[in-house]
Amino acid sequence: ETIKGKEAVPTSSAYTRFLKKLMEYQEEIDRIFDNLVRGLKKELPGFGERLGIDGKAIPSHAKGKPKNRTRDGRRDIDADKGVKTYKGKNKDGSIWKRFKDWFGYKIHIIADVNYELPVSFKITKASASDMKQLKPMIKELQQSHPEIVMACKSLVADRGYDSNENNKFLWGDCRIKPIIGIKGGWKNETEKLAVSEYADNIYYDYHGNVYCYNMDTLETTNMVYCGFEKSRGTLKYRCPLACRGIKCDAKDRCGKGNYGTYGRIVRIPIEKNRRIFTPIARSSYKFKREYKKRIAVERINSRLDVSFGFENHYIKGMKK
Repeated sequence: ETIKGKEAVPTSSAYTRFLKKLMEYQEEIDRIFDNLVRGLKKELPGFGERLGIDGKAIPSHAKGKPKNRTRDGRRDIDADKGVKTYKGKNKDGSIWKRFKDWFGYKIHIIADVNYELPVSFKITKASASDMKQLKPMIKELQQSHPEIVMACKSLVADRGYDSNENNKFLWGDCRIKPIIGIKGGWKNETEKLAVSEYADNIYYDYHGNVYCYNMDTLETTNMVYCGFEKSRGTLKYRCPLACRGIKCDAKDRCGKGNYGTYGRIVRIPIEKNRRIFTPIARSSYKFKREYKKRIAVERINSRLDVSFGFENHYIKGMKK
């Protein structure tokens, strides 16, 4: 048939009739997807252990909400407007902002970040908050693929998913370590808070960095992160000088605590602030290394545009 050229391509009306038929079998299509996920879990070592979530804008072919809300296949009466804000800091310290808006939808994808294959997805209107999609999507995944959630060790997401509730749910209910960027900050970015009344010279900032304040030199030094104590639900930190075998002349005025040859030890419960303190400390190399894996879901989104044609599509309506 290739010698016929364009004549071998079905007409646009044929595609329209096929799509209408296809939409009648949504449940069967969902079952096909779920069966593929189960097959991948059996065949691929470690599939589902490292997950990521991200949302992607899908503009509608329509220009906006029609005045006539009759559903006739030509009008898009499901879509609405979405806005995404990008913020950053210039070299001179000033803050820049950029806004992207579109009329249409958003696809939310949970995927294995090692194999770059999706395990769950959801279509919403463009205005839907990314942050509010994480918890219900994980709960749906628990129902459809409990083996994935049970095997999952961590979930990475950008700061759009940052919330106390999401972090608490992932670790508290699912035993999944959240690796989620933190959005915003304190009004004073240099502000530091004391860890507790028993460690009045140990401070932390909203990035999760923990510091020791030297009473003699008035200098601050990063405490050495020693890991997450699962049974206690605490992050363990150790005196930076003792860890390097350096004598601290101010240790006698270091507040209440355990010294000895091991140095000062501080344990911070993650319950103190679920956004700042997570089972993998934000200040650790491991957190930074794992956080970079979120770009795996962004690559999936890119393939939706380039390989699957969502960059230039003519779809109207959520069902399509």
